[in-house]
Amino acid sequence: MKQVFFFFLMYISPVLLLAQQPDSSMDKDSSGVVRDSSLLPALAGDTLLKTDSIVKRDTGFNARAIYDSALKQIITENQFLNAGGIPVPMVNKIKSSKSPDNLFYIFAVTGIILGFFRFFYIRYFNNLFRVFFNASLRQSQLTDQLLQAKLPSLLFNIVFVLTGGVYVYLLLRYYHWVSSNNFWLVIFYCCLSLGGIYLIKFISLKFIGWLTGYKEITNTYVFIIFLINKILGILLLPFAVIIAFAMPALSTAAVIISLLFIGLMFLLRFFRSYGLLQHQLKISRFHFFLYVAGIEIIPVLLIYKALVLLLSKNL
Repeated sequence: MKQVFFFFLMYISPVLLLAQQPDSSMDKDSSGVVRDSSLLPALAGDTLLKTDSIVKRDTGFNARAIYDSALKQIITENQFLNAGGIPVPMVNKIKSSKSPDNLFYIFAVTGIILGFFRFFYIRYFNNLFRVFFNASLRQSQLTDQLLQAKLPSLLFNIVFVLTGGVYVYLLLRYYHWVSSNNFWLVIFYCCLSLGGIYLIKFISLKFIGWLTGYKEITNTYVFIIFLINKILGILLLPFAVIIAFAMPALSTAAVIISLLFIGLMFLLRFFRSYGLLQHQLKISRFHFFLYVAGIEIIPVLLIYKALVLLLSKNL
């Protein structure tokens, strides 16, 4: 019986196994491969995540495109940006530093030279201002002393050339006729031109006096010219310092006052020269004015114009 029962059990057990329902956790795909159904939720979750990221990426792309389009429209329609205009190239210029140290050194040297001359020639310095404020120079002992002092006269004329050259340079720079790049060269040209003008004038007047026989009269006229120049060389130094280092408003005031002062000194030179020479030369004021304009004013203006053109082209 045991053998029969065992045989029967082994015979019907495969039938029972085939009749069993398949596991719900297993599934087949279209290719017949069995898949575990427990993995479906995980696969579905991955698919949703990928789909969500794609949607978000598409949404971000659309927002970026809308932002770029709006920004481009704003830039195009803005009249202050001029985005649709023709591009203009910009040339980068090297910034040049403007330091007033050079002017400070020049003023310091000029002041030291002036103080040195005043210390060693104190009598000449005092007589210079006494004669300047004296209404009459005829038969004056002070005038004779100044005429006899040749070396102090030359030294104070050098002070006038230095101060006048620096003052002319400051005027040219103030009116923007020259640049500050070639500082020493412009200063040299100004001093050389001023010194050359009065050297030529001195030689011409001496030659005219020797040629015409009015040597004493021309010496008096030359003395008056260089007397005024020496006073200008001393008094223009403070104006030059103010123009160089002061604020723009104060510099403008110093330029105007100094130019008026120079004009007043030239008028004073004209009237004083005519007052001393009218009795000796027997000329009218009109003829004397024509002489001053033709011999002194016009050549100085022509030389000044030529100097401005030369510096503007070369510098």
